Amino acid sequence: MRKILYFVHTSLDGHIDGPDGEFDWPAVGPELFGFSDELTARVDTFLYGRGVWEVMSGYWPDAEQHSDDEHDLKFAPLWRAMPKVVFSTTLDKAGWNTRIVSANLAEEVTALKRQPGKDLLLLGGSGLPGELARLGLIDEYHVVVHPVVLGGARPLLPLRKERAGLRLTGTRTLDGRTVLLQYVPAGSEPEAG
Repeated sequence: MRKILYFVHTSLDGHIDGPDGEFDWPAVGPELFGFSDELTARVDTFLYGRGVWEVMSGYWPDAEQHSDDEHDLKFAPLWRAMPKVVFSTTLDKAGWNTRIVSANLAEEVTALKRQPGKDLLLLGGSGLPGELARLGLIDEYHVVVHPVVLGGARPLLPLRKERAGLRLTGTRTLDGRTVLLQYVPAGSEPEAG
């Protein structure tokens, strides 16, 4: 069965964006881009909630027109070609090889995981990842902690009142600025090999 890999940036105080929704604070460098490339190589589908989809679809379709960054130039054509699934009850249409799922979250995600292919990458966000975590559908957590305290906004994983045990599988410092924390659900089997 395919895995869902959740890749997210968070502040030291556990927020995925600033009090006004700003996302101008991640400290990104070549090692973090390299890790992102490693994850992307493992997958054949991107998963998004509506909010992250709006950010991604507002930049990546024509990123080459407003960026000469090596990572952006490499990732933009890959993003356009990669199949994408957006989970939203308010979005009517989406381009760029994207399918919208608006109901039956658990059933739809379970069906995606059962399809043949590579793993699925859930990028950023809070609401959709929180719901998938509550349902036990996230297989790996890749959390990049940035050196900033935002003082409020959306929490990393809003799990209501549930508790979810995780097992640490790795840590890494990236670019001398951020810390990557890698977890799997507490009851999952260790990777073979």
